[in-house]
Amino acid sequence: MPKEFKRDKLIQVPGTALLPERDFNRSPILECRHLGIDFGGLRALDDLDITIGRTEIAGLIGPNGAGKTTVFNLLTKVYAPTRGSILLDGMDIAGKSTAQVNQMGIARTFQNIRLFHNQSVIDNVLIGLHNEMSYGMFASVLRLPSYWRAERIAKERAMELLSIFGLEVHADELAGSLPYGAQRRLEIVRALATNPSLLLLDEPAAGMNPSETVELMENIVKIRDTFQIAILLIEHDMNLVMGICEGIAVLNFGKVIAKGSPEDIRTNPAVIEAYLGRKGAAQA
Repeated sequence: MPKEFKRDKLIQVPGTALLPERDFNRSPILECRHLGIDFGGLRALDDLDITIGRTEIAGLIGPNGAGKTTVFNLLTKVYAPTRGSILLDGMDIAGKSTAQVNQMGIARTFQNIRLFHNQSVIDNVLIGLHNEMSYGMFASVLRLPSYWRAERIAKERAMELLSIFGLEVHADELAGSLPYGAQRRLEIVRALATNPSLLLLDEPAAGMNPSETVELMENIVKIRDTFQIAILLIEHDMNLVMGICEGIAVLNFGKVIAKGSPEDIRTNPAVIEAYLGRKGAAQA
């Protein structure tokens, strides 16, 4: 059985937002206001309002096709919203590129692992650290002392991040040679290397066995506690979601049908119907 993880109770802040008690007196890291997007005549997401505390582990759940990954694509500016706004640490990200949003503090992983499989494990992390490299092109071309100093610091930082997931022993191996679960962990490490304030995890437990999932839960909590960042995850494994998430939003057909604590969500009739259907027919 997975161990119990300590979670703060949710407190309502002015308006309708709920934040963990420890984040109550601090401005939220993310606010989505009336967010929506249309693809042609299809309204894929409509009137999404979510607020995430600065150190909250939050969940976004719903049946397949509900619009969950669309939300991540909006937050990372893969898509531009048709309406509504996204505030990251109080700043509107309208007009920003994917790279600019990453520099502002949002990092993500993907449903399908996206690593540089033919490069080493440590090189994959070093790519994520590029925002922190302090030398210029001149120093790089001439291999000046500032270049070597920055490279040394970056490698030390990469090894430190790899050690969080026990991957430091694989630093010189090709990323594509790692087992599936280790590749999942490496993708999270690379995202952390960009120094985010909000980490988006898209089905991080996909393909993992139960023991790997329990270890992942422990690592997600460890990441939050170590880096003091917020984490928003999409996940179908309800044991994971209910085990570590503090606030949960449920999407169905592009609309939020419920928000609240795991206890609130677990017993919500609209959520039960969305997952099981009126006749109890299970959906993916």
